[in-house]
Amino acid sequence: MVRVGQGSWYQLKHASAQTVMEAAICTIVTQFKTHAGKDGSSSTLSKDEFQNLVTAQLPNYVKNASDPGAIEQLMGSLDENNDGELNFSEFWQLMGKLASKQGGFGQ
Repeated sequence: MVRVGQGSWYQLKHASAQTVMEAAICTIVTQFKTHAGKDGSSSTLSKDEFQNLVTAQLPNYVKNASDPGAIEQLMGSLDENNDGELNFSEFWQLMGKLASKQGGFGQ
């Protein structure tokens, strides 16, 4: 059985000996937390928060991030529970899709 570390996000973020992959995960979590909550819930991204995050952090991967229609379509494809917001698990799907495309592993 695989054991997942029990450290909090804060503890992991401030660990002195992070690997490259651990640092990458912390960066993604930090960016999600930085953008989430500005419009309400601190655990989800609203459409505006999502657009701001994508525009600021993924401009080379999501070329039409400034187009509200494109953001709405992208968000709709990720929003599994159709609540109009993205929780971290839903947002993480985008990270997986972008990483797969970047690595030549999928669409």
